[in-house]
Amino acid sequence: MKRPRGVPTRQPMHPGRLLDRLVLKPLAINQSDAARRLGISRRRVNELVLGQRAMSPDTAIRCALAFDLDVDFWLGLQARWDSYHHWASLRRAQG
Repeated sequence: MKRPRGVPTRQPMHPGRLLDRLVLKPLAINQSDAARRLGISRRRVNELVLGQRAMSPDTAIRCALAFDLDVDFWLGLQARWDSYHHWASLRRAQG
């Protein structure tokens, strides 16, 4: 089965991991502080950073407001993550 255009060839980094590496760590913001800035629970931040939770539109907007980053950046990362993993699941199901 041929990979459709737009699906990454390699597994992209989860948006939560990028949030941690590109924003939180360089700014020396821990997850508790990030949760307060974003107005969400620490658990939600932790699950996002661990790649166990998707970057929802709500979270993307909150990140854009709190860290002066583009909403489309975060949603695009999530779309790449989702398309790669859905494509991989479809390939496994097809055999």
